[in-house]
Amino acid sequence: MSILINRRRFMQASSAIAVGALAAPAVRVSAQTTGEVRVLTYGGQLGKFVIDAYAKPFEAQTGIKVTPVTQDFELAQLELMQKTNSVTIDVGPMSQGAALQAASKDYLEKIDYSLFKKEDVDGLVPNVKQDFGVGFFFYTYNLVYNTKKYPAGKPRPGNWAEFWNVEKFPGVRYLVSGQYGSEGPWEEALLADGVSPDKIYPMDIDRIFASLDKIKPHIRKWWTAGSEIQQLMLSGAGDLMMSYDGRAVSSIAQGAPIEMSRDQAKMTWDYWVIPKNSPNAANAQKFVEFVSRAENQAAFAKLYPEGPTNRNAFKLLSEEIGLTLPSHPKYLEKAILLNGAWYSEVGSDGASNIQRLVQRWSDWVIR
Repeated sequence: MSILINRRRFMQASSAIAVGALAAPAVRVSAQTTGEVRVLTYGGQLGKFVIDAYAKPFEAQTGIKVTPVTQDFELAQLELMQKTNSVTIDVGPMSQGAALQAASKDYLEKIDYSLFKKEDVDGLVPNVKQDFGVGFFFYTYNLVYNTKKYPAGKPRPGNWAEFWNVEKFPGVRYLVSGQYGSEGPWEEALLADGVSPDKIYPMDIDRIFASLDKIKPHIRKWWTAGSEIQQLMLSGAGDLMMSYDGRAVSSIAQGAPIEMSRDQAKMTWDYWVIPKNSPNAANAQKFVEFVSRAENQAAFAKLYPEGPTNRNAFKLLSEEIGLTLPSHPKYLEKAILLNGAWYSEVGSDGASNIQRLVQRWSDWVIR
């Protein structure tokens, strides 16, 4: 997911071009505009799906003009808008860690849940319903294996301890890079080292890298983009891999000889957030309510294979489709929910856990 990889890197500095595009006075929305809402949608194919499933139907049903901004929403962009008093976005999706940091700096409006139907509020997975935002969709990091290397009827790797077991499961391995801190094989390394899923957080960074020391000689590549790991899966160049679930599902649909394990999947999500001083905050609140409805999340899931945050959406989807989505009840109960609050936690030295991971990674990977 090359689209997703960019928005997850919430500690990476955004480019001057992206910041300028969002903060430039030329695109500033007048505070007097009441019939519009400016929605940041991501770019590329994902942005198109957001427009088709949410923006266009919202405009048709409410008469409120939706102006899509097809870019990712980085913390640095929001921070610049707040500091320069030039908020040009009314609502948009933001990664879990970035949203937590933005909320801690009082950059986000509180979500007005009084606008929601009771069944939609009750249907939200508890973790995604926050004062500062509502979960957009779930996605996961999964173990993937090559079915030619590990054919049916023979042992197949199904968890991270087995991924680390190079004697039992020899083969070419790929893991996600940890260079951005906000994503990396951190939880997986602890699981491989025997940590119970319910004891992952707070993470022991020393233990993470001790575990990574064991697998490092066997990793052919630390991939950095969803498009990269998808190409590796499609080419058949890897035997055991860590991948986004959406990339794996897409690769399987295109004929790649792989299967994906749902066991020990690491699950995270993005939030819909409304920036403080949004020019059209009232319309943004209506939009957030709209995208949280079960029927609308079900429509989006049919376009893009990621998991609804409103559990009632599964009542409107076939079981065949539901089982391709990471937040299906069958998978949700076994998933490891990424703890964005831990990543954003700042110590007495002023450094966040993300920053600590970035520094350790940069020193470790070149050794």
